[in-house]
Amino acid sequence: MTTGFPYHPGMPVSVSLTSVQPRRLAAVRREVAVGAVGSAWGPALDKVWEFIRSQPGLWTDGHNIFVYHNPKQPGAPIVCDFGVEVTRTFETAGEVYATETPRGEAAVAVHRGAYNRLNEAYSAIEQFMVENRRESAGIVWEMYGDPTPDPSNTETTVVHLLK
Repeated sequence: MTTGFPYHPGMPVSVSLTSVQPRRLAAVRREVAVGAVGSAWGPALDKVWEFIRSQPGLWTDGHNIFVYHNPKQPGAPIVCDFGVEVTRTFETAGEVYATETPRGEAAVAVHRGAYNRLNEAYSAIEQFMVENRRESAGIVWEMYGDPTPDPSNTETTVVHLLK
């Protein structure tokens, strides 16, 4: 539910202030150096999907969701939960565990286009927070929409939890 207003900083990305509810995930957690997420997510997500395929009814139509817990110390690794939205909780199996996205107030931007331009959504959210005097709660997640034949139509939702 959107409780705020769209924000248009002259970029193609608008930001809204939204109350978010938890989403159940099956995830694998990794500590990743800044800039290394691109090489870490694939092997982690493969483990999640292998587990999900062995659990009938655990997944219906949920999307890949990556949750980033920003480090408290500059230069420290980012704690990443590479996950898939699922229908219920479950017992931990190997590295795959049940978790969820947080609830609360968040700045949300929907990015349409190639993943290498996802930084535009992050920049729009950062600008929104500065202009609205809002602080990060240190947790951000990306919800990946279904890939489209034309990458310029693929949607990724970036959710930045606020204090």
